[in-house]
Amino acid sequence: MGHRIIQINRAPVLTLWAAVVAERLGFDEPAALTLGRALAGLNAQAKGQRLGIFHPREHGDAAERSREPPPGEVFAVELLGRQVPAMNTEEGVRASAGGKPADPQSVRRYLESKFGADLASAREAMEALAGSLEPAELAVKAYPLYEQFRPVVPQGTKGWGKEGELDLDLLASLARSKS
Repeated sequence: MGHRIIQINRAPVLTLWAAVVAERLGFDEPAALTLGRALAGLNAQAKGQRLGIFHPREHGDAAERSREPPPGEVFAVELLGRQVPAMNTEEGVRASAGGKPADPQSVRRYLESKFGADLASAREAMEALAGSLEPAELAVKAYPLYEQFRPVVPQGTKGWGKEGELDLDLLASLARSKS
């Protein structure tokens, strides 16, 4: 197989990587998919706010909100150094979006639409990298690893939503260097 490069936006790459990491940390695939998508959304929202693209909505008094009980069984899952809201459902753990469980099928469709025919090879490369570390070490190093292989895009607002190159050979090289 030759040098494998995928032209893609960062958000689906982070979504897939976070899902692969969540699976390696013990979550089933449906839970991992929803957690990965939620994490990518949180990161995009934070970056959009830093760039002035998104503006946080007014939600009233934060101290008052913190006293309200969370809907359902909402709790936080730490993934790639971030706290991702999650909840228990009859189907298992799911990321929580607005107090409702996220749908793993919609995340699958999202990844299929963004990666196309390259989804399986990208997932395989990420799984090899995640598998090259013990889960406890991966939990700590997952985001710094992502920073090493994520697609390079222009800085600031010029790079917002732009595609860059995801180099699967770089992922394989990182996996070999960790094992």
